[in-house]
Amino acid sequence: MKLAELQQDFRAWLVTGSIQTAVRLDGAAAAGLSVYQNNYRASLVGCLEVSYPHVRAFVDEEAFHDASIMHIDRRPPHAWTLDAYGEDFIDTLTERFPRNPDVHELAWIEWSLSEAFVAPDTPPMSTAALVDMDWDRARLTLSPSLCSTSATTNAEAIWIALQEGNEVPEGEMLHAPAGLIAWRTGFTCRLRQVDAIELAALRAIRDDGRFAALCDMLVDRLGEEQGIARAGALLADWLGAGIVVDVGY
Repeated sequence: MKLAELQQDFRAWLVTGSIQTAVRLDGAAAAGLSVYQNNYRASLVGCLEVSYPHVRAFVDEEAFHDASIMHIDRRPPHAWTLDAYGEDFIDTLTERFPRNPDVHELAWIEWSLSEAFVAPDTPPMSTAALVDMDWDRARLTLSPSLCSTSATTNAEAIWIALQEGNEVPEGEMLHAPAGLIAWRTGFTCRLRQVDAIELAALRAIRDDGRFAALCDMLVDRLGEEQGIARAGALLADWLGAGIVVDVGY
């Protein structure tokens, strides 16, 4: 057996535990091979536990372990680093807990904050350049660490309670559609629940970038006076929070 074939068979054994594969490797040592598979699966469970500690606490140890095994059975590692293994765990959680959107959104929060932490850095922006800005031509650049998603539950409140060690509220639906955003400023990752208008505004900037287009969108939704006022308020907030990291042409 060539080395490449041996490596492929060993990987297949780790992922599937196939008896046929074990026989090809070494039928007499099949029992010993199980040690490697146990280590492999335990490492992946540990990886998911590290990536999703608050989800684990929220759904309880046994339910999280069952979801982890379900994920490991269906999705072997696909990247060079185990840091990426939890990337699609939210899909497994959605299938495992189909009636618990709070769990899905809590998982999104944990993964997005971890991704924000390793996103590229951006230099501090000087507000002096904004004084003579032609806002009809201005384009906004969002932080490369910014992630956003729609929100239907109080997952943000659940995450905050778990993070601070406070009493965790029951999961519940929001009264109105909203959004969640996660990003990093300096060495600090941030999380915020936003209303549907701000979520739409951020997505408009992501897709187009023109401040004038943002104003047009908000005027269409809120009317001219409120739309222009909201655009200015959002821009000021985004600049102060490090969500917008550059304004240019």
